[in-house]
Amino acid sequence: MARVALVTGGTRGIGAAISLALQAQGRTVVANYAGNEEAARAFQEQTGIQVRKFDVGNFEAAKAGIAEIAESVGPIEILVNNAGITRDGTLGRMTRDMWDAVIDTNLGSCYNLCKLTFDGMRERKFGRVVNVGSINGQAGQYGQVNYAAAKSGIHGFTKALAQEGARYGITVNAIAPGYVDTDMVRAVPGEVLRKIVARIPVGRLGNADDIARGVAFLTAEDAGFITGSTLSINGGQHMY
Repeated sequence: MARVALVTGGTRGIGAAISLALQAQGRTVVANYAGNEEAARAFQEQTGIQVRKFDVGNFEAAKAGIAEIAESVGPIEILVNNAGITRDGTLGRMTRDMWDAVIDTNLGSCYNLCKLTFDGMRERKFGRVVNVGSINGQAGQYGQVNYAAAKSGIHGFTKALAQEGARYGITVNAIAPGYVDTDMVRAVPGEVLRKIVARIPVGRLGNADDIARGVAFLTAEDAGFITGSTLSINGGQHMY
């Protein structure tokens, strides 16, 4: 029976590419989304991947969502914590709401989803968790103290949880994407984007499939000796 994989933020951009890569591996994929009903419906119709709407940053909403997936699809054995938002601004302009929203969605969701699936993975003696961090969690970024803190927290969370899961056949790894050609990056002013690309040694933005291939590698059945690692996929922009 195919293993069930949950990809949060899994219907658009990097998340959609990850969902498709895991489907190609033979996984039964469920893609979570937060609000874009039209995009989620189109994604499900085009791919046959089931979608589920719930707020991953809210523990009770996530608990209900995980329970529904377990009952209707099966226990989750592969978890990709990809959901993320930005609320950018310098610290002087950043409100507490901007801080809380990013921390809850980007980092709190890792706690919520891992907390709700980890015991089942441990009982079954198998699990693959991949948490999507960021180059900006490694190097920092002006105007993103909330985002950088959340993504940096993901890297520490990954290392600690990997130690808890190792003896039970559960691997926990992170991926730190660089600048990838997504809607979020395309919204950056052109002149700023050109300066960003100029700092990437390979000379281009990444694409979603670059990241998805990394996730597929880390979630493979034979990737059991890789845990607690952060795989940087950034075109050489930041060598960490």
